[in-house]
Amino acid sequence: MANLRKLGRRTDHRTAMLRNLVQSLFENGKIETTVTRAKEARREAEKMITLGKKGDLSARREALKYIYKTDVVHTLFEEIAPIYADRQGGYTRILKLGPRRGDGSEMCILELVDYTKKESSEEKETVKADK
Repeated sequence: MANLRKLGRRTDHRTAMLRNLVQSLFENGKIETTVTRAKEARREAEKMITLGKKGDLSARREALKYIYKTDVVHTLFEEIAPIYADRQGGYTRILKLGPRRGDGSEMCILELVDYTKKESSEEKETVKADK
């Protein structure tokens, strides 16, 4: 088994936190978190994108075991994975931001490389209220 960071949490809390971070990354394309959390979330996100590149039913079920929402898994397999079809790893990048003001922990942005989030039709149609 590979070494993993404990992040000061129990096993169930740590796995839930990493699952939520990966899910948010796939929903939004990027997240802001601490460097150590980002390094651990990157490991799991790369594994999920590799599953998405396989694209078969077994890989989809493996992804559903890790990611809570089915629509995020659908986005992973239909939108995100095809972008990285010719790339062999390195799907994410970490951009360091500097220390957090409250406690000084090193912050960063974890983002997907070469991914631009598609806007839904509801976001495009903004209606002004009548005065």
